[in-house]
Amino acid sequence: MKTDLLTDLLDLKARRVPAAVVTDLTDGAQCLLTAGGQQGDLLLTPEERATILHRIDQDDSGPLPEENGLRPLFVDAHAPPLRLAVIGAVHVAQHLVPMAAAAGFDLLVIDPRGSFASEDRFPGIPLSQDWPDEALTAWGLDRRTAVVTLTHDPKFDDPALSVALRSEAFYIGALGSRRTHASRCERLTTEGFGPGDLARIHAPIGLPIGAKSPMEIAVSILSQIIAVRRGAPTFNGAGR
Repeated sequence: MKTDLLTDLLDLKARRVPAAVVTDLTDGAQCLLTAGGQQGDLLLTPEERATILHRIDQDDSGPLPEENGLRPLFVDAHAPPLRLAVIGAVHVAQHLVPMAAAAGFDLLVIDPRGSFASEDRFPGIPLSQDWPDEALTAWGLDRRTAVVTLTHDPKFDDPALSVALRSEAFYIGALGSRRTHASRCERLTTEGFGPGDLARIHAPIGLPIGAKSPMEIAVSILSQIIAVRRGAPTFNGAGR
C-alpha cells in the first residue's frame, strides 16, 4: 500500500470512518474507498462501489466474486468497532455487557446512580454517571452504534431515546411492557417524534425466546442487536 493511502486510512480509522483498501488483482492498482469518495490509482464503477460499500458495512473482507461483470478485486475492509451504549446499570446490564464485549462491541454503561454504575459491578468497562442525554451526546452516536435503555424510569430512558432517535444509531431498544412502551411513545410524540421515528425503537426489547431471567433477557437483547446488524428477522415489537 502506498504511504499516502496508509496515512489517510489511519486518519479515517481514528475518526471512526468506515473504509476499504481495494486492490485490482490483475495489475495491483489500489484505491481507498469510503462512502464519501475514493482516492488512488484504481477507478471503481458505480456497481463496484455499491458492492464494496456493502462489504465494508458488513465487515466483510476478501475477494469479490467475479460475476455480473465485476473485476477480480480484493476488499480489505476497515470498519470501526461496533459500539453499545447501555442506559441503566441494572442486573440485565451486568449480563449483557460482558456478552456484548465478547461479541466485539465497545461498551459504555451510563447511569447517574453511582451505586449502580460502579467498577465493582462492571469491572474494566467504561462508565458514565452523567445524565444519559449528556453522556450519549458526548460519546457521539453513529451508524455503528446501538443504544439500549434498561432503567424503566422515564427520567433516564426518555432523554436517552431522544438523543438516539436523532442519531444514525443502527439499533435502539427499550426495556418495558407494551403498556409501558405505549406511554413512552406518547411522551416522545410530544417532543416531536413521529410514527416513523418511534418505529425504530425495538420494544418490548429482545427476540421472543421466552426469556425470564436477567441472563436470558440479556441473551435475547444481544441476539436482536446482532439480527438487526445482519439484516435478519427481528420480530420488532413481539417482545422476549
